[in-house]
Amino acid sequence: MAQKIYTGIDIGTYHVKVVIAAPGEAPESPMHIIGTGIASSKGMRHGYILDTAEATRSIREALARARGAAKVPIKRARLAVGGAGLDEIRSSASISLTTWSGIVTEQAIDRARRESEKQASSKLVNRTVIHTIPLEYKIDGAPVLGQPSGMQGTKLSIDTLIITLLSQHYDDLIEAVEAAGVEVDGVMASPLAASLVALTKGQKTAGVCLANIGAETLSIVVFDNDIPVSVKVFPTGASDITNTIALSFQVPLQEAEQLKRGAVTGSDIPQRKMDVLVSTKLKEMFTLVNAHLRTIGRQRLLPAGIVITGGGSGMTGASEVARAVLRLPAQIGQIGLFARASTVDATWAVAAGLCRWAYAEEMGGRTSSISEILGGGWTSIKKGIRSLLP
Repeated sequence: MAQKIYTGIDIGTYHVKVVIAAPGEAPESPMHIIGTGIASSKGMRHGYILDTAEATRSIREALARARGAAKVPIKRARLAVGGAGLDEIRSSASISLTTWSGIVTEQAIDRARRESEKQASSKLVNRTVIHTIPLEYKIDGAPVLGQPSGMQGTKLSIDTLIITLLSQHYDDLIEAVEAAGVEVDGVMASPLAASLVALTKGQKTAGVCLANIGAETLSIVVFDNDIPVSVKVFPTGASDITNTIALSFQVPLQEAEQLKRGAVTGSDIPQRKMDVLVSTKLKEMFTLVNAHLRTIGRQRLLPAGIVITGGGSGMTGASEVARAVLRLPAQIGQIGLFARASTVDATWAVAAGLCRWAYAEEMGGRTSSISEILGGGWTSIKKGIRSLLP
């Protein structure tokens, strides 16, 4: 019998990363990363594709390296989407429960979700809906704690967070991956994928912000009471710091990248000046995050603070600057729910999260909604595990 595997593809502006993971020996055991592949991104800008053929070659190269490391074929994969085209829309809707004899059924909940998308249709022109996540349910105007299934009333109301991507960007990403010979088995917003392995249920329940610092974008997802309440992408990233170093000190980009990460290059540039420059640029980034938290009413109100992932998480002082600007606890993210692998750190969180999503969905028999998987920690997986135990 062929080994069961799950594959995640994270297409960034600088790198394409592929993770191949397999279940543990027992259903409750951590997953094992059996192969990774990385390749330089070509034909990309701010998370979207400029040249499909170039992007496909990069994806094919990363897949080949992961496949060679794992020694397994890759036929299907989960894909992360992000970049400057990712955005959120808040919507709400109400439906009558008379069709279901006053009982809230799964069909009624599904109809309410679809109705919320319909209410936001004017904002969905040229955009593809990636996720529709329920934020709150009400029955006859009274808030519902948890899921409303089985409750009685005359009207079901729903507030949703609709995450969308520009349709052209979405189609181009799918086309590039499938041109590389892999079927796209599911699509998830990058910040949400990272949250599946970089955040614990306790952090998401208390309230936390996950920030992924990419090359050209800074993306965040905010959780409160175990629910993703906001997703935002800012058009700034780690490459902006590299470019500023190169211009400020008149050094080549390659040397500027090494200096940014604290590498010893034999440069005569005072370390203090370098630290001040990097800290200043990081402060600008986290000031954007702070302004957004203020907008959604979460400024200084996230007990679990901010967790930083992505390629930029390795910059010296990132967590200290975040702590000072946001006045919240701050830490560099680590990948959880996987057996420890020395080659995989927080920069691989998105691709690893996609593998965990695929595993969670399969163990739950594909019955768990995306919001349940995002907000439920191991809950959806445990449902599947219980069905396998004697």
